[in-house]
Amino acid sequence: MSPMRSFRLALAVLALSGCAQKMPSLTAPGLAASSAALESSEPTPLDFTVKRYPGGEPHAIASDRGSVVLLDVWATWCEPCKDALPMYQDLAKHYAARGLKVYALNVDEDTRAVAPFLEETKVTLPVLLDANAAVSEKVLRVRGMPTTVLLDRQGRVRYVHEGFAEEYLSKYQAEIEELLAEPAKK
Repeated sequence: MSPMRSFRLALAVLALSGCAQKMPSLTAPGLAASSAALESSEPTPLDFTVKRYPGGEPHAIASDRGSVVLLDVWATWCEPCKDALPMYQDLAKHYAARGLKVYALNVDEDTRAVAPFLEETKVTLPVLLDANAAVSEKVLRVRGMPTTVLLDRQGRVRYVHEGFAEEYLSKYQAEIEELLAEPAKK
């Protein structure tokens, strides 16, 4: 089995298990340790390029330096993503003037399902395509859908959250506020 097929199978299993059960709490030990570790160390800024949907133009994440970035890693087959993406769109509208950029990073192998999904969910966020889930798997180390990654103004990963529930909104807002309050250059 190819590595890509193995990754997709693992994501499908995680997504299905996440759909059948309540998603993990943001204060779960593994997630709290992950965020705390990211905050205490000095991670290096992310540097990857993916394609924009639908035109295929390249988008380098480094071009967003100076902004706080929320990356939502999602797929059209992910049921929780249908609820998460509209919330992220609301966050984008609310915080855009203060320097937040929100991207929906799609990992679907076949992008033909993206347009109907976006139409159904009424999402107009900029969509980035992660061909073969290379960035999600190797750079972001995504283990399930959806996964939310918050980058500071220097492009460093500061918070990672797996799963989705509406009660996460206040946590995301607090983290976004914190990152927006930090100076653009450190």
